[in-house]
Amino acid sequence: MAITLTNEQQDFVAAIRDFCARECGTREQRDALDSRQHPHNAEIYKKMADLGWLGVAIPEEHGGSGGGLVDLCLFLEETARGMAPIGGFGVTMIVAGTYERFGTPEQKDRILGGIATGTLEAIAMSEPESGSDVGSLKCKAVREGDEYVINGQKTWISEAHLSEHILLVCRTDGSGAKHEGISMIEVPADAPGVDIRRIETMGGEVVNDVFFTDVRVPVENVLGQEGNGWMQLMSGLNVERLIIAALALGMAERAFDDLLAYVKEREQFGRPIGSFQALRHRIADLATELECCRLLTYDVAQQVDANPGAMFPREASMAKLKCTEVAKAVTLEGMQMMGGYGYATEYDMELHVRRSLVMTILGGTSEVQREIIGKTYGL
Repeated sequence: MAITLTNEQQDFVAAIRDFCARECGTREQRDALDSRQHPHNAEIYKKMADLGWLGVAIPEEHGGSGGGLVDLCLFLEETARGMAPIGGFGVTMIVAGTYERFGTPEQKDRILGGIATGTLEAIAMSEPESGSDVGSLKCKAVREGDEYVINGQKTWISEAHLSEHILLVCRTDGSGAKHEGISMIEVPADAPGVDIRRIETMGGEVVNDVFFTDVRVPVENVLGQEGNGWMQLMSGLNVERLIIAALALGMAERAFDDLLAYVKEREQFGRPIGSFQALRHRIADLATELECCRLLTYDVAQQVDANPGAMFPREASMAKLKCTEVAKAVTLEGMQMMGGYGYATEYDMELHVRRSLVMTILGGTSEVQREIIGKTYGL
């Protein structure tokens, strides 16, 4: 399926590029925003909210502009390519999709409306002993009257330290199989008994450990049906994997842009290094891989928009797998071709490398994606 953008979508892309060039287009601007250590900047995020962009894929009745996944992918790709410090947006939109599918009218108005105006949201799945095997989670919510009492730990929770709420995936019934008795419960990030501790990583301040000690929330904070959390998680995989694919695509494109500029300017042996066949052919291969990623991502996004109730486990996993692996390859090749300068903080390539490495892990590792794809072929 060809990528055909409407005039409105083309104008949207142009506006995002212009915004990123004005607000964070130079290294000096990004350093002033401290975006290397803090990938999410509240000031830039508020400006985008005021422009109405954060509601790009939120229904109009909840304060958004009612766009689909193609529109969301365009925004994610271009902001990642422009290095806009809005690191909390991706996970927020993963949460938004869950509320849109399973929330009550009140929950949708409150959460989706808040997201459109600039609030951040987090989702908590992983635990110290439960990563790829989410079904083995142990964090518990026990009902006492009109409340749940929550105890347990979550880890690697993106942007919990900046979020309004944490959508907790926990166990409300331990009597059945491991994928049964799992529920989604909305927990205010500042609720008594919630302890958020940031985890230091080479990507800056992004992820957190979150401890729940006798945290009490009302029963109406359940999202969807109690005990149906596993199926609710599975229904959101199209959105989650496309969000990560689009972010990885934009990241890879920016690394490629930076690399291309460097090999055209850097001279050795009396001519630009990009004119040597050893580098020129590698550049050609990377450009071809990026084009494949873009076609795959938007083909899947168009299919999901055309069939919003359908699951695309093979296609969505392929997009996530391909884009994240290519992003890693582009950045590592970029560092290699730039030599010592690729390793120096003077240039952004080392930052691109650090940020790309985790993309093949978060949201389901590349190994998990390959397992899913293989199973769709009956293997």
